[in-house]
Amino acid sequence: QVQLVESGGGLVQPGGSLRLSCAASGFRFSSYPMSWYRRAPGKERELVGTITNSGESTNYVDSVQGRFFISRDNGRNAIYLQMNSLKPEDTAVYYCNAGRKLALFTNWGPGTQVTVSS
Repeated sequence: QVQLVESGGGLVQPGGSLRLSCAASGFRFSSYPMSWYRRAPGKERELVGTITNSGESTNYVDSVQGRFFISRDNGRNAIYLQMNSLKPEDTAVYYCNAGRKLALFTNWGPGTQVTVSS
């Protein structure tokens, strides 16, 4: 059974940083590209960025390019999201899943809340 568990969120001031983690199990982790998504209040869930299965390549939506960085550890079945220069508009619940723009697994994790506010 696929399980995705996100952690590391919290309250941070504008300009601050956070590092999110995602622990995955129940599938052959190293075979899949993995992505971070987020859902802001009152909005649809959106893709934040993707890392290839090997971890050699990443891509991001324009709004986080140069501020957010995804990494993965295939030995630990985990991906990470380093978020720098956070803005109030980054406030959202953040999720991980396999896939790219379209997430592969329907059983999402609980997500982790990120709030950027002074």
